[in-house]
Amino acid sequence: MVADGVNASLRNGELVCLLGPNGAGKSTLLRTVAGMQRPLHGTVFLGAANIHKLDARTLARQVSVVLTERVQVGLLTAYALVALGRHPYTSWTGQLTAVDEAVVQGALTAVSAAHLAPRFVHELSDGERQKVMIARALAQEPQVMLLDEPTAFLDLPRRVEIMGILRRLAHEQDRAILLSTHDLDLALRMADTIWLMPENGPLQAGAPEDLVLSGAFERTFYSTGVAFDAHTGSFAIRQSETGQIDLVGEGLAAIWARRALEREGFQVHQGPNGSAVQVKVVTGDKQPRWQLTQNNQTTQVDSIESLLAELQS
Repeated sequence: MVADGVNASLRNGELVCLLGPNGAGKSTLLRTVAGMQRPLHGTVFLGAANIHKLDARTLARQVSVVLTERVQVGLLTAYALVALGRHPYTSWTGQLTAVDEAVVQGALTAVSAAHLAPRFVHELSDGERQKVMIARALAQEPQVMLLDEPTAFLDLPRRVEIMGILRRLAHEQDRAILLSTHDLDLALRMADTIWLMPENGPLQAGAPEDLVLSGAFERTFYSTGVAFDAHTGSFAIRQSETGQIDLVGEGLAAIWARRALEREGFQVHQGPNGSAVQVKVVTGDKQPRWQLTQNNQTTQVDSIESLLAELQS
């Protein structure tokens, strides 16, 4: 995929998420920004310098990269792997100075991985390994950090943790961090700026909320059978409407009842709205209950599973 009309700025202190459907050219754009391949047209500037005219050592001191592919590092410890990030600063012997040692230790601490320093990399979990890879990139003391799918292969808690670490590094260390991701929900919640890359059309950059409100986000990820809900910031499967329900009540019991009802295809109205079916959240003790009224009959159930069963019957 060859993208055209790419014009965007990456600023210090910002976490920027690069989003787009598969095949839009996100990885190609990242490699171009990193100086790993030349643009067909145009120029990538790092400050006032053309990034593709910088020598390797200067570039490595300014830009660090974390790729999706797992790097085979043999029997290196986590500390030794992070220490490789000091390569642009050491002599040909690779010997670390006291300053280098302090930077390596600081990088591990910054990603909450200091306790992993003596462990072999091949013994680490995916989440621990990703922290170490980010620490290695941080040890280069770069102005810009580029990451390609840093949350790939991680479970949800680890994805949230890694995104939180990157956001904190951008803000607290005044670094410009650009990452590509398919975690759209996390990107909408965590990113300061989103670079939105549709399959056809120019890249659009802006605050996550602005891109949602303008409809650009929904257009970029439009798919037959899948719809983006701008009210919740999430995707849902398009399905034929089952019916309309009035949901009366607030709190967690109402929120999760609404999710379940919408999953079953119901259009849910908050509060009394004259629908033939009404679900009311009943509170009063620790266990929530739901009161279902339909066909002039009222039934009370103590689980959402039972509520859905009653509706289906």
